[in-house]
This record gives sequence, structure tokens and C-alpha cells, in this order.
Amino acid sequence: MPEYEKPVRFPRPTVDTIIEVPGGIVLIERRYPPYGWAIPGGFVEYGESLEEAAVREAYEETTLKVKLKKQFHTYSDPNRDPRGHTITTVYIASAQGTPRPADDAKGAGVFTRGNLPEPIAFDHQRILADYFKKKR
Repeated sequence: MPEYEKPVRFPRPTVDTIIEVPGGIVLIERRYPPYGWAIPGGFVEYGESLEEAAVREAYEETTLKVKLKKQFHTYSDPNRDPRGHTITTVYIASAQGTPRPADDAKGAGVFTRGNLPEPIAFDHQRILADYFKKKR
């Protein structure tokens, strides 16, 4: 079979948004596997920019209307998500109000570096460590 006819697999693009609110950052407790606490985020839909996806996913999971402040970092370890190869672009955003779980989230809370919940899903422990290191 010629190279151009072979099936091609691609990593799926995702976004995660570290939402800064008074008192800390917002994490959601996942309703579906892999279980644990996570930075709000999800898959980018066809025709959607990364920024649009970050705002949409943050709202869908926390009911908070976020204002993106900056793009933080991209994480691409093929093993970062047990469901398959994903590449995530992480944003830092701000919001006002109290997060309420919605959509894929069964819980939501505000946390600091000193009181992070466990377990933390995906590679989000690493992402949060990078974030808090940068904040120092």
C-alpha cells in the first residue's frame, strides 16, 4: 500500500484553563473516567479556535464566564491522557463568582497550592506545579 493510502492517526487537540478567582484557582471533580480532580477543559470542536474552546469549556464545567489573560504552555506527552494521545494548550484566565459544577463536572471548588484535592487526573499535577512555580 502506498504511503499516502495508509490510515493516519492524529493526536486530538484539547484546552485547559486555570481559572484564577479570589481565594485560589478553580478545579472540577470529573463525572466520567478518568476520575479525579482536574483543571477545567476539554476537546476543541471543529471550526473552533483554541481560545473559544477554552472559554466554552470553562463555562460548561464551572458556569463561570472567564476572561483569558494569557496562554500558559502546551503539553504534548502522548501518555498524558489515558483515553488516547492529546495535546493540550493551557490558558490562564480570571473570573468572578462561585464555580458550580455542570456538564462533565460533578464537583467544583477553589483551591490553593497548599490544599489541592486528590487524586488529580491526567497530567494536571504537573501543569499545576508549573503554574505555581511560575507564580512565585
